[in-house]
Amino acid sequence: MEDNKTEQSQTPETPEIPEAPQAEVRPEPQARPERPRGGPRRGGRDQRERGPQEFEETVVKIYRCSKVLKGGRRFSFAALVVVGDKKGRVGLGYGKANEVPPSVEKGVSSAKKNIHTVQIVNGTLPHEVMGRFGAARVFMKPASAGTGIIAGASVKAVVEAAGVKNILTKSYGSTNPKNLVKAAFNGLLSLRTREEVAKLRGVTIE
Repeated sequence: MEDNKTEQSQTPETPEIPEAPQAEVRPEPQARPERPRGGPRRGGRDQRERGPQEFEETVVKIYRCSKVLKGGRRFSFAALVVVGDKKGRVGLGYGKANEVPPSVEKGVSSAKKNIHTVQIVNGTLPHEVMGRFGAARVFMKPASAGTGIIAGASVKAVVEAAGVKNILTKSYGSTNPKNLVKAAFNGLLSLRTREEVAKLRGVTIE
């Protein structure tokens, strides 16, 4: 009996090790298709159909006016704009607003309502002309090919929008951009071709 007890004491019992729980294998999530970026915004300008512009716009002058009120100064702006298709059609507009972009838009819309046709022969004027408005006078003379537009900023905007490529000009009197632009318009609208003069006089050109 004693031998059996000693044998049992010499062989210790090995404790049972519990098995580790197996991790659940989950299926890999499917990658979502990438959405194209940079698409048109809702209500933005990208959704508008942009066709070719018929007239080119030129801002001649931006005027700023300040009015002093109780809370401070309040500014308003005015834009002098010239539009033209460079094919003999040109217009002048003037717009006012509390900010610059709306004033330019008003000036452009006003100019498109006052489109006039100018007589152009071979990229220049058919004859010399003197335009007048107020105290401003603008003398315009036809020039040969390659001369270019020799004019100040105000007159150049008008003749360039009309489609004149070669011209010589000289301004007298007032240097106000409004008067110079209107004087240039007065001169361009008084141009007549040989055919028109012959028709008015009842003469045939040989």
